[in-house]
Amino acid sequence: MIRLQAPLALAAMGAIFSASAAAQVYQTYGAHNPASASPCQVQGCTYQRAKGDPADPVWPIYWQSEWTMYRVYGKDAAKYPPPYAGKPPAGATYATSYGATFYDSTWRGKSGEGAMMERYDNYCLPIFPIDNHYSCKFISLGDVAYFVAGEGRPKWMPKLCLFSPLNHPPRRDFISHLPYSAADSARIGPGGQGYSFWISAANGYVTQVGASPDRTREHDILFGYGFQAKPGGEAMPQSFYFSGYPFPPADAPYVSQNYTNFTATQPDPDTWSEVSGIDPTTLPACQLFDPPTQKMKAVGANEGETERAPTWGDIGRWKPQPQQ
Repeated sequence: MIRLQAPLALAAMGAIFSASAAAQVYQTYGAHNPASASPCQVQGCTYQRAKGDPADPVWPIYWQSEWTMYRVYGKDAAKYPPPYAGKPPAGATYATSYGATFYDSTWRGKSGEGAMMERYDNYCLPIFPIDNHYSCKFISLGDVAYFVAGEGRPKWMPKLCLFSPLNHPPRRDFISHLPYSAADSARIGPGGQGYSFWISAANGYVTQVGASPDRTREHDILFGYGFQAKPGGEAMPQSFYFSGYPFPPADAPYVSQNYTNFTATQPDPDTWSEVSGIDPTTLPACQLFDPPTQKMKAVGANEGETERAPTWGDIGRWKPQPQQ
């Protein structure tokens, strides 16, 4: 289980973290931490490509991009799985917000290698069972990931907290940790390359390759990434698509961050200044997946049914809650 892997990884960092911080090592299947921290069903969480599949894209050594985030919700959300070539299809109910990502694989520091920041403007990442109407940032420097909350954040939430002591930026070849989906690629359109799987929150195993059909009701969680091949050039990031928290207050069964104005340029070093030099062992652990002031209950899809949905923090530890 992941709880057994975390202390070993933290010890290797040479830092002393609290037990609560150690619990914040999440299963990312090789994308943000070692494959050994997840119950991979292929060696090293690396998927072999079939004959005829396109070559795996590789991120530039550094890049910056704005993006538009689509939160698809409502009773018919399951009919409109990502990825989306542009806006979600006609008939889908969705909300739009914006943000940007900054990535530099050349960054080096005491906490490891690689730096990345995802900035969410006005509406934070909706994978948590809380109201997300506030700005936020996730900043990873080496193995340490910080969370910076902006104006409008819940009263209980500190401005700066430790998101995870072992959550590094994806490596440039991270897409090798996701299976190729021809169906996802087709939805992106000509030149599209989609990679995704659904993960069982109960045991952490892969239950399906490709975003469709929807598996939210089975308590599975989607993770996917799309590229768009340019004529005569390399494939560039097209979208990052995934399961959000499907019930209110987040109300985000499907989320897609569609990239705009992507440039292979190096971020300003000041991009990381809010957390540079901070000792992560002095920070409180974030409580984003388990907020202290909310009852983790929400109305499900069936009338009169009450349940809690799993989150990314539950993967491998989820046990369905009894009906109330």
